[in-house]
Amino acid sequence: MATIRFVTSINKWQAIVRRKHFKQQSRVFVLKSEAKVWARKMEAELDYVAINGYRMLDRITLNDLIDRYIKEKKSRVKNYRGELSRLRCLQHYLGSCQIKDLSATRIASFRDLRLEVGRSNATVVRDLQTLSKLLRIAGNEWNYYLPINPVAQVDKPKISTYRIRRISKLEEQILLQHSKPDMRAMIIFAIETAMRLGEIMQLQWIDIKDNVAILRNTKNCESRYVPLTNRALELLDSFNRSTHEDRIFHHWKTVSGFESSWQKFKKRQGLIDLRFHDLRHEAISRMFEKGLNHMEVSSISGHKSLLTLRKYTHYHYEYLHKKLNKTAQ
Repeated sequence: MATIRFVTSINKWQAIVRRKHFKQQSRVFVLKSEAKVWARKMEAELDYVAINGYRMLDRITLNDLIDRYIKEKKSRVKNYRGELSRLRCLQHYLGSCQIKDLSATRIASFRDLRLEVGRSNATVVRDLQTLSKLLRIAGNEWNYYLPINPVAQVDKPKISTYRIRRISKLEEQILLQHSKPDMRAMIIFAIETAMRLGEIMQLQWIDIKDNVAILRNTKNCESRYVPLTNRALELLDSFNRSTHEDRIFHHWKTVSGFESSWQKFKKRQGLIDLRFHDLRHEAISRMFEKGLNHMEVSSISGHKSLLTLRKYTHYHYEYLHKKLNKTAQ
């Protein structure tokens, strides 16, 4: 049974719960009834933990969970650099917080602080998703007792409508005429294949067979076969293939290294709000304009959901205008 006693020095009721093999749990309350309710709840939790072999989160901080996650999961996370950045952010704001004290209110304050410093809604949502994932792993894989995931109780910022971006004729002219040969090759290949930046940079010569690029390490962990256009094949044929390099686009060793060059190039040329990933949007949109159907395009792009594929498809108004007039005739 729990011990409920009145502490004269603080004029409050103290509830104490003791269980073998567990650290003593105690808390003070203004009302005796509140102390009894808490004690019953804590006794039930400790019994549940003991029966199911869980571990309590006493004195375990978010820093502890993050350090363990980084140590154990580093090699199994695809976008590790992006996730590491979010984990470091969580450490900065919430790292010293003990998990048992990580309430929905505290997480909501973190959300609001991130928005106040100018982070986008999408960025904050990804931060919360990373925190939720970390707590889920702590409960499911590391056997810590988490009665609820507090992130689920927090309202997420609404993410604005998906990005609609096509490359203008002038922008394409600047990209192809003013970029250096290595970057120009990346740009052309992206527009012709709809591949992601990481997929292009990982592509090796052994992955090119029968006019098809075989992508073995994709975002959704499934192999994908991308038929190469004549322009893409001509580009590859123009390369001076090095026997010392397995990767086709080997000028940059990392995605972040290419992104750094891309940002500098954009700044020099005055290209505003243009991301390399927009080339994937452009490529997919052009495939539809060439007459490919949804299943054909999705097999090339790798999209599992037609709704997601729809977000990547943006017809030029000129194309729609010509098609409407052609239909009218």
